[in-house]
Amino acid sequence: MQYRPLGNTGLQVSVLSFGASSLGGVFHAVTREDCIKTVHTALDLGVNLIDVSPYYGLTKAESMLGESLKDVDRSRYIMATKVGRYGDREFDFSARRVIASVDESLNRMKCGYIDIIQCHDIEFVPLNIIINETLPALEALRRSGKVRFIGITGLPLKIFTTVAAQAKIDTILSYCRYTLFDTSLTSVIPQFQADGIGIMSAAPVAMGLLTDRGAPDWHPAPPIIRKTCARAAEFCRSRGADIAQLAISFAVAENRIATTIVGTANPENFRRNVTWAQSPVDGELLRGVQEILAPIRNQTWPSGLTENND
Repeated sequence: MQYRPLGNTGLQVSVLSFGASSLGGVFHAVTREDCIKTVHTALDLGVNLIDVSPYYGLTKAESMLGESLKDVDRSRYIMATKVGRYGDREFDFSARRVIASVDESLNRMKCGYIDIIQCHDIEFVPLNIIINETLPALEALRRSGKVRFIGITGLPLKIFTTVAAQAKIDTILSYCRYTLFDTSLTSVIPQFQADGIGIMSAAPVAMGLLTDRGAPDWHPAPPIIRKTCARAAEFCRSRGADIAQLAISFAVAENRIATTIVGTANPENFRRNVTWAQSPVDGELLRGVQEILAPIRNQTWPSGLTENND
């Protein structure tokens, strides 16, 4: 496993990280045994960053991590969890709630402290709340020793640049913005690098768009993106390749992104993801896929408040 520095945090993170949303049964039913085995498989393969949230499975994912990690030395992993989002339409970034949320997460995961505490999907609320209330509350928690670093997460890139210009943050976690068809995250990387902000990216397969199975029914992408990604997946199949492998190897190859987060509750699937992450990009296949995806290049979908979208 390769490791990269996460901004100015001093942390060295594995280029592929474990996204624990699947442990909450977010996508399909999971077993306790598979969840525990998947977490241990990830650690044994050199993955050292785990990303979770109380939102995933409505606290189930965090509780499952607590069970999975109870006999694991704390120095073996970097724990990143979140505050502010607790249901599909339940957001509360008030100082009182986020302080309580950190204590609740620590109780569920029993990890002693949280390495990276992140404000979850901040595009759904006015950003002045994050800047003037949430982040100061998290800074107080940092001083108490409960958290080490502070970050923000979401889909629109505008939220990252807006908050970073007005407040101190250590990390950003972007999702679906560095994929085979949308690499717009690169437009803000130089700014974050200059400020020493660590860059994390999630969902390299664009929440299922860049897989043989295709996007789930709930996916917010418009039809043109769905159809174009499906054509790209078929192109890969016709050449005996899996578009998900290309997507993961492509994402990890961008060395300015500290880590790429992928999730599963299946140990063999995660083992395969690590193998893919360590495989070189097939240049010829990539050129063919990007030609198909050209009509939707850097396209996305709205998320959160209109004022917070790019």
